[in-house]
Amino acid sequence: QVQLVESGGGLVQAGGSLRLSCAASGLTFGSCSMGWFRQAPGKEREFVAAISRSGSSTYYADSVKGRFTISRDNAKNTVYLQMNSLKPEDTAVYYCAGREGRTIVSRTGGYDYWGQGTQVTVSS
Repeated sequence: QVQLVESGGGLVQAGGSLRLSCAASGLTFGSCSMGWFRQAPGKEREFVAAISRSGSSTYYADSVKGRFTISRDNAKNTVYLQMNSLKPEDTAVYYCAGREGRTIVSRTGGYDYWGQGTQVTVSS
């Protein structure tokens, strides 16, 4: 059974930083490209960042480019999202997602596996 478990969310002031982690099990992690999405109350789930199987390629939403960094450790079956210069509009539930294959994609329908999410709240 595939499990993606996010951690690291919390409450932070604007301008602060958080690092999210997503631990994967039950899948061949190195064969999966990974992504982070977020969903704010009353809004659709939106793409944040994605990373290729090897970690050599990354892709970001314009809204987080230059502030967020996605990375992965295939030896630990874990993907990370380092979030700096956080803004109140970054407040959302953040989800980790995985997809079989080498192509990194930004659409939610392109992912096979999802975590339960972790809340990030940025106060002004």
